[in-house]
Amino acid sequence: MSIKLGTNDLAKYPFLNEASLYIKDTHFDLLEFDRSEMSFIINRSFEKIESFIKNNETRHYYKIDKFEIEILTFLASLLILKSASIDIITKKFALFESMRFEKYLIDDLKNSFKDETKRLILLKIFKEVFKIDVYAETKTIELYKIRVPEYIRRSILFHEQEWKLINRTVKDGYVYLDVSEIVRLFRNELSLLIIDKIKNMKSITFPKQVLIKSQKLKNYWDSVNKKTDVDIVNKKSVTPPCIDHLYRVLDTGENLPHSARLLLATFLLFSGKSIEEITEMFKKLPDFNERITRYQLEHLSGKTGSSKKYFVPSCEKIKMENLCHETNVCKGIINPVQLLGKRMKI
Repeated sequence: MSIKLGTNDLAKYPFLNEASLYIKDTHFDLLEFDRSEMSFIINRSFEKIESFIKNNETRHYYKIDKFEIEILTFLASLLILKSASIDIITKKFALFESMRFEKYLIDDLKNSFKDETKRLILLKIFKEVFKIDVYAETKTIELYKIRVPEYIRRSILFHEQEWKLINRTVKDGYVYLDVSEIVRLFRNELSLLIIDKIKNMKSITFPKQVLIKSQKLKNYWDSVNKKTDVDIVNKKSVTPPCIDHLYRVLDTGENLPHSARLLLATFLLFSGKSIEEITEMFKKLPDFNERITRYQLEHLSGKTGSSKKYFVPSCEKIKMENLCHETNVCKGIINPVQLLGKRMKI
């Protein structure tokens, strides 16, 4: 049976192929964004990007407008980000946009048990976007299942204990997940899908209004991200490979799991970096929140809470968390801080 998406579905999920086909079928030209009546769309797109990168805010954008407005807003946002070409902002936008879509999916999945057509539409979305078959468990309300290999391939990105296969309900080759879990499992892929849509835009003549907004975005980013020369360790000391790897990932604007942030933060605090310096470094995280970051750093440093100062995790613990990038310099050590005393060979 062929399942057709409704306009409300297209409004909530403008990243779907059907939304792109709508743009194509209406023969919409990108330069039409320069028309005066389209200024509302351009401004709406820019305000959403601003809200994501400045305030880590998505809740103001949960209310759905007409599907044409939502589709064009999504397209204009991608154009502004493509023109600005700032990887960290692109990744931040993709993360928060995927979190917004995640809320719609969760709400729709919870309501789909009362509506067979709605459920088929949602399972179609998983098939189209994530190339995976998700099955609704008919005997239990609000429970879904996917094949074990598909689960392992995705859950490996999560470091929390509850995502480990041994802690899941497994039966007849399937892993069982509730609504929130099944959607959360695919957040990273949805984020990458949005990033790919931006990167794959080619041979574009940008509308003037898009160029104006992208320049405004660049100016803002330059003003809040002045280059700071913060060395991880003394230039003459050896940087632990695990720490060096995390810093490289952080520097590209990729997200870090909680365990990786804990390792990097405790190491930097131990090596003498101030909370201010570390906060500045962590600004590159897509989901950076200054208030939460400062609170956590103060807690780790023993300045708040129980006054307990957290020490850098051991190499054994780092290996258990899949954060180890061992090289020859690590020979004989049991904690990365031991390399702080080693001198670089010149």
